[in-house]
Formats: sequence, structure tokens, C-alpha cells
Amino acid sequence: MNRVELIGRLTRDVDFRETESVKLARFAIAIDRGKDKDGKDRGADFPPVVCFGSLANVASKYLHKGSNVGVEGHIQT
Repeated sequence: MNRVELIGRLTRDVDFRETESVKLARFAIAIDRGKDKDGKDRGADFPPVVCFGSLANVASKYLHKGSNVGVEGHIQT
């Protein structure tokens, strides 16, 4: 099974592109790793996210740098 759920903040505004056949939105989110047992910050991860079709339209309209967002989908490398 390949399923992922992520919650984080957008690192930059959504990059929206539209061709005759495809609508595409790209962005990255910052996911805080929290703190270690000594209270030191463990940094963050920055996975890229791609949305297609009508979801790409919604992402480009409502999401902006710093927006808190939840993402559900699958990982493709």
C-alpha cells in the first residue's frame, strides 16, 4: 500500500501551469520534525507536492506561502 498523509506549511506560493490537456499545481510543504529529548530542534522535511485537474485550480486559488495545509495522496519517486 502506498498512502501518505502530511500536514505542514507551504514554503512558497503555488506554481500553477495549464496546458490544453493538463492543469498542474506544484508546491512544497515544511514539516517540522519536533524536538529531541534534550529539547533541541530536529529540523524539518520539505517534500514536494503535485496536484492535477480541478484540485490544482483550488490549490492555486486558496493556498499561499505560509498556509497550513493537509495533504493526502501517494509517494512517487
